[in-house]
Amino acid sequence: MSFISLIGELFRNLNQQRLRSFLTIFGIMWGTATLILLLAFGAGFRDQTVLNMRGMGDEIAIVFGGQTTKAFEGYNIGRQIRMREADARLLEEQIPEVTTATPEFSQHLQVHHLDRRRSSLITGVYPVYSDLRNIFEQQGGRWLNESDLEERRRVIFLGNRLADNLFNGEDPVGQRVMVRGTPFTVIGVMQEKNQNSSYNQQDQDRAFIPATTFSTMMGTDRINNILYVPGNPDLTESIRANVYEVLGRKHRFDPSDQSALMIWDTNEFWKFINIMFLGINAFLALIGFFTLAVGGIGVANIMFVVVQERTKEIGIRRSVGAKKHHIMGQFFLETFMIVAIGALAGYTIGWGLIKLLEHNPLQEYVGSPFFAPEVGLIAFVVLGLVGFASGLLPAWRASRLDVVECLRR
Repeated sequence: MSFISLIGELFRNLNQQRLRSFLTIFGIMWGTATLILLLAFGAGFRDQTVLNMRGMGDEIAIVFGGQTTKAFEGYNIGRQIRMREADARLLEEQIPEVTTATPEFSQHLQVHHLDRRRSSLITGVYPVYSDLRNIFEQQGGRWLNESDLEERRRVIFLGNRLADNLFNGEDPVGQRVMVRGTPFTVIGVMQEKNQNSSYNQQDQDRAFIPATTFSTMMGTDRINNILYVPGNPDLTESIRANVYEVLGRKHRFDPSDQSALMIWDTNEFWKFINIMFLGINAFLALIGFFTLAVGGIGVANIMFVVVQERTKEIGIRRSVGAKKHHIMGQFFLETFMIVAIGALAGYTIGWGLIKLLEHNPLQEYVGSPFFAPEVGLIAFVVLGLVGFASGLLPAWRASRLDVVECLRR
């Protein structure tokens, strides 16, 4: 029997039992749509979490001064470790695996423009800070540069929400704000970004000035923290130990005293994120697989009924020379065609639901589902497994029927 004839016969059989055919195909359709939607939401949630985390920066570590809990070289416990600006250069010079290290000054101060006042974290930084923390300027403005540092310019870069609060929709670039009685010229405003974690204050509410201007204005070289970038994220543990060694020699504390410094290494979070979402997506795929498997069981049951109904036809085909693998192939093909029809409908419905839910109200938290290539590939593999499992036993049984018994019916 030719392929075209098999397809024609399949559709005739489906047409004769419309309700049964619809329910069978609906099971596959529903399972496929569910699987695609779950995987799409998993992919969207993963990407949104990564996007939110990128608001802190890409694979950076942040070092804060702590308090000693071990006596060392005559120093008692409870001593506060206060880092200085030169410590950042020390890390770059003495730890080859650290590609970049930069100090950060910060202090909560009043910022005001005309009659509008806001308390903001004023942060003194170097130009490289924007690359480490993914802080980018809106059109028409700029970030801090080397000339600002060298000349100790009184220029300020505003977080987007702080700029809105101070200027109420006006363009702040070129205008002046007052910080601690000192006028600063606004040189730029931060582009809006997603940020689900921060230290001290979110970037949208902060203001950034040259580090040299900050240290001069405050009369100190003591910093709040150091940002550094590991050259190889796989070496974060050894780099962390080296940071304790280097700063321990400088500030006279035991390198094994973990409380002397606090290090927030976002690389550890990225590793956790990868493992967590591998587990989440595997769980969602498993739920979708079981939902689809229920539809597959329905297809298998229907194919057993079909084999029973077409016993005489099988006997006639075998008597005129059809081999067992011909019979098995026919019922396998019919099973896969039923699964394919349901899968096509399920793909269409799943894709439509994904488009409908792209702009859901919880997008900032759970992300937008999207039809990634891996989603389609996983669904295709699962459908293939379901189709094979659904068709194997009915097709095998049909090919093993006794010819004489079939003709007697």
